[in-house]
Amino acid sequence: MANQLFRKKNIDVILRDAQEGMSDGEGHHTDLKRVLKVRDLTFFGIAAVIGTGVFTAIGTASYHGGPAVILLFTFTAIACSFAAYCYAEFASTVPVSGSAYTYSYVSFGEIFAWIIGWDLLMEYAIGNIAVAISWSQYFVRVLGGFGMHVPEWITMDYFTAHRGFNDATAALSHGAAFNSLDGGLQTTYNAWQHAPMIGNFHLIMNIPALLITAIITYIVYLGIRESKKANNIMVMIKLAVILLVIIAGAFYVSPGNWSPFMPNGFKGVMSGVSAVFFAYIGFDAISTTAEECKNPQRDLPKAMFNTLFICTGLYVVLVLVLTGMTNYTKLNVADPLAFVFQDQHSRLSNSLAGIISVSAVIVIASVLLVYQLGQPRIWMSMSRDGLLPPVFARIHPKYKTPSFSTILTGFVVGVPAMFLNLDVVIALTSIGTLFAFVLVCGGVLILQRQPNRPEARFKVPFFNGKYVVPLVLLISMALIFFKLPGYYQSLFRKEGIPMLVFFIVAIIVSVYTYLRSFSLIPVLGLLSCFYLMAQESHTNWYRFVIWLAVGLVIYFSYGRWNSKLAKSPASKNMS
Repeated sequence: MANQLFRKKNIDVILRDAQEGMSDGEGHHTDLKRVLKVRDLTFFGIAAVIGTGVFTAIGTASYHGGPAVILLFTFTAIACSFAAYCYAEFASTVPVSGSAYTYSYVSFGEIFAWIIGWDLLMEYAIGNIAVAISWSQYFVRVLGGFGMHVPEWITMDYFTAHRGFNDATAALSHGAAFNSLDGGLQTTYNAWQHAPMIGNFHLIMNIPALLITAIITYIVYLGIRESKKANNIMVMIKLAVILLVIIAGAFYVSPGNWSPFMPNGFKGVMSGVSAVFFAYIGFDAISTTAEECKNPQRDLPKAMFNTLFICTGLYVVLVLVLTGMTNYTKLNVADPLAFVFQDQHSRLSNSLAGIISVSAVIVIASVLLVYQLGQPRIWMSMSRDGLLPPVFARIHPKYKTPSFSTILTGFVVGVPAMFLNLDVVIALTSIGTLFAFVLVCGGVLILQRQPNRPEARFKVPFFNGKYVVPLVLLISMALIFFKLPGYYQSLFRKEGIPMLVFFIVAIIVSVYTYLRSFSLIPVLGLLSCFYLMAQESHTNWYRFVIWLAVGLVIYFSYGRWNSKLAKSPASKNMS
């Protein structure tokens, strides 16, 4: 039983299949079009990383952390860079479309591969739901700016409308005037009041989120070349907008707004971890296009690091400009980039706010495109291995894209986007991505110790962590003990359980690092990403565990019995 669960794919077999042209679920050669170069891959990465995080989440994070949120952006970037090293080594060793799913298959075995594949479904699909909802919010505001009114009941989810209606009703019952209510409360109140009803049920749904998902899914369905062209155009617009905000915003910066620098302490800074990490998760999506790259072993690592360096620099400068233009207490808004210019109350700044809002409609759509591109290719890889039905690996004979998986991804994203809440979706996406990063970093530690492993174009630089990791952990735990009395006792409360799990994992990893001289960078990547996971709420962990449990039921019902490794006696012995 245990041997079956932990059976591994052989890297040599994967490389041979890729070279010969893998078959889809119906026995046809995939023959995916190899058209992507370093620039295209970097643009895909920028498209995914700079999107909803900049145009929405950056405001919430700045509101909680103040100007010091740049520390969170920097720390998150460092954690992602450790993971990027590990992704780069895997991408140059196993250049196929499965991303972290395939990397886990060759490192940990089939059960972990399934877990991470199921986890990536949450990362990409639910992440795209968040992007579609965010796009819808911007789109409706832009139409409103042109005097075009969209009925409120087709612009949000049911639960947001219901909660907002209750809050507005409570305020009105205490004597507040309707016009004095927050604009968001007015919108949700109107949505609930004017929604058509089926019996006692208010029919409220986010139609623009469904429409943009359908449009992007169609572009992705048509082919990788069409997706590349559309994405490159949107990324150039995106970079132009960001540079416009930075350069124009610099003239409105008042250094007094940067004080206090950390108004809510370190806890306030870290409270934005979901929003900030959501801004960084896109770089791993690049690896799903490996079979459509002209030279994946060389170009994928370059594109990953290009993406991280460019995006981190832009994020840090952007946060400084935003918090310098407007006091951080005003930034808890859905469109912070446009808001900071509106807050200057001049004709020029209002014009710039309008340009930014219109551009955001295009910019956020590019994020949607990258994730809609990545998810079908992971399903395709899982189907090739027999863990999903063959139809998931079906390749369109004309467009050379995973046709069924692409259409299904459109439904999986578009339909829930009409009904889900943005905050919950972002939190679920972040914890799922961090889990993928943890397994990829751990996988590199295993890969590096495999005898006769294939030569890779890129390898994580080796720095012996034998003494560094245990020493840093001991110093950190000692400082916490003396500087934060009662902290360790708080870990045994419900909200402290995630951090308790982190310390247990950190101690185990430190012991193994000392005994086996593990490489420092993958260990730091594993621990820093797990630390960010531990900052998530216990309720978010509950949802994550439930999601994984549902996936395991599917695996033991279908995947375990239909796995190609299970059906191949020769492959069973490969590890």
